Amino acid sequence: MKPKALVLRTAGINCEAETAYAFELVGAQADIKHINCLRQESKPLADYQFVAIPGGFSYGDDIASGRVFANELMSVLRDEFLSFVDGGGYMIGICNGFQTLVKSGLLPRTNGEAVQEATLAHNTSGLYTDRWVTLKGDPSLCAWIPDDEEIELPVAHAEGRFCADQEVRDRLSKNKQIALRYQNGSNFNGSDDAIAGVCDTSGRVFGLMPHPERFLRWENHPQWTRLPHQREGAGVRIFRTALRHARES
Repeated sequence: MKPKALVLRTAGINCEAETAYAFELVGAQADIKHINCLRQESKPLADYQFVAIPGGFSYGDDIASGRVFANELMSVLRDEFLSFVDGGGYMIGICNGFQTLVKSGLLPRTNGEAVQEATLAHNTSGLYTDRWVTLKGDPSLCAWIPDDEEIELPVAHAEGRFCADQEVRDRLSKNKQIALRYQNGSNFNGSDDAIAGVCDTSGRVFGLMPHPERFLRWENHPQWTRLPHQREGAGVRIFRTALRHARES
């Protein structure tokens, strides 16, 4: 049977179709559900091995990006999400989804507690920025990172600057939880330690500001006609790697 992925949406989320397609492309069955559907079910996550929170502008980014959605998740479905994660489930939060996971306390959980330890603040430029960046992953812990080769992915955000106290960043580094960093001058938003993505201590919960679901085909790359042809976009490997880990666990 195919692994099942739940792609969660709410008002303002706009990347759910691309995220679901990414899971289906690597062999999973993906369901897109509104948060209100989960609130009506007794065991809303029981049938799923993966949960994804896609990018967008949940609830219009009122107060701050991801804040309202994070409060909703942890006030209404806290037990369900903690049980899912602690029971071996895989999660990914992309852009607004990363902001939601961080502000809900599901990331980075350096001490195992679901409390907020970091934030995604406004870019140092003060501007919304849509561009491509160069990144390098650390596969030693994170179950979503295939290797340590440099890749390019698109970003599009105004509040993507990862900020945390030095004590938290030291724990992230010690625990190998810094899963993705900006490279080659790509840290345009001013993130602490050039952090573009982190995972929890299990390696199964991963959040990142770049959009892997927007680079599934080589033709998505802005220079695809000039560079040597690749059989797929770099974003595919992130989803494929997580499915491989889930099947082997």
